Amino acid sequence: MSPTVFIFGKYRFYFNSREETRMHVHIQSANGEAKFWLEPLIALSDSYSLKTSELKEIQKIVEDRRNEIIEAWKKHFINKR
Repeated sequence: MSPTVFIFGKYRFYFNSREETRMHVHIQSANGEAKFWLEPLIALSDSYSLKTSELKEIQKIVEDRRNEIIEAWKKHFINKR
């Protein structure tokens, strides 16, 4: 299961339900995919087929909406236990 956290423009921000416990978010667009760590700092984990300019745009969105993503993470992963 991969619940969508939100859609921003051409990007879908979502979680993969069966992954590592370190807090992160996946981002998908028609151009490619990325994964960003949320803690201890926001950082790119990996990406596929996205341009540097797109990764910068995505990182800005993650930074701006970090609290929202973390709250969604807690609801999805921690409250399910």
